[in-house]
Amino acid sequence: MLNPAELVVVTMGDPAGIGPELLMQAWCERYKRNLPAFYCLADPLHMQALAAQLELPVDFQIIEDGDLSQAQVDRFNVVPLGGSVAATCGKPDPAYGHLVVKSIDMAVEHLHEGRCGAMVTNPISKKVLYDCGFKQPGHTEYLGDLSASVFGVEAEPVMLLAGPELMTIPLTVHIPLADVPSALTQQRIVRVARVAHRDLQSRFGIARPRLAFAGLNPHAGESGAMGEEEITVMAPALAQLQSEGINALGPYPADTMFHGRARAGYDVALAAYHDQALIPVKTIGFDESVNVTLGLPFIRVSPDHGTAFDLAGSGKGNPDSLSAALRLAATMAKTESV
Repeated sequence: MLNPAELVVVTMGDPAGIGPELLMQAWCERYKRNLPAFYCLADPLHMQALAAQLELPVDFQIIEDGDLSQAQVDRFNVVPLGGSVAATCGKPDPAYGHLVVKSIDMAVEHLHEGRCGAMVTNPISKKVLYDCGFKQPGHTEYLGDLSASVFGVEAEPVMLLAGPELMTIPLTVHIPLADVPSALTQQRIVRVARVAHRDLQSRFGIARPRLAFAGLNPHAGESGAMGEEEITVMAPALAQLQSEGINALGPYPADTMFHGRARAGYDVALAAYHDQALIPVKTIGFDESVNVTLGLPFIRVSPDHGTAFDLAGSGKGNPDSLSAALRLAATMAKTESV
């Protein structure tokens, strides 16, 4: 019988997208990819039909009534969602939006009940969910709501991009570049850094995390000649963090922070805006980069790609990022349980 703390639950994601087939492709190479034990929440008949369509030799274990004592490390474990899926690859359909959301709900409930140790979320289509009445902006915000309603914890979600050689956190995320300077407040910097410090300790096993901050402006402002945010906003925030015992470094010029020697000097880079964080991670480790949501009362990792409707059903998708997400989720769960 598998230890629940060692199990990873995987959500269905959009059934017309690339997620379900990548999960089965990865399972077929589970030894080479060093995958942990996992189970997915899905419609077993849909998964079986997709495996047959793609000629994937998947050995299914259907776990009725959610009895995870039936889960087996060498079989593809599926817990039925309780709904039928007949999605066509590459053709998103709002009719299945409620099951996409139910998959996320069930995964969080399983985590709260201690039936698994971490979750990996397959990609969803925001438009599909919006079309069926989904009210949240996206996955992360919805997981924040579930943190409150299921765990009774007010979450502080923070996006961490993790690759094989670099981890970054964008201090501001999905906003226009023109709005970044006003959004990059001392309060935001301190809040994000506190969450990063705590989770790097508890879930990554880094005793004293080194947090390196990238400046907003060229040359980190050149002592105010190219912008003053580093002096007026970032420096006070870093001083506050240092007074709390957090190893906050910088702000540094972003153009010299991501080469090999520089990366050796910190554990995570906190970037001023979205692309400043994502470009180096994806350049250095495009296929194996993953998205981790820090600040939740449970472990959530996702592959760093979308639904890829144009590739769905072709068998040509790359399961490297999903495999990396599974491995990291299991490692984080093991670290947290020590």
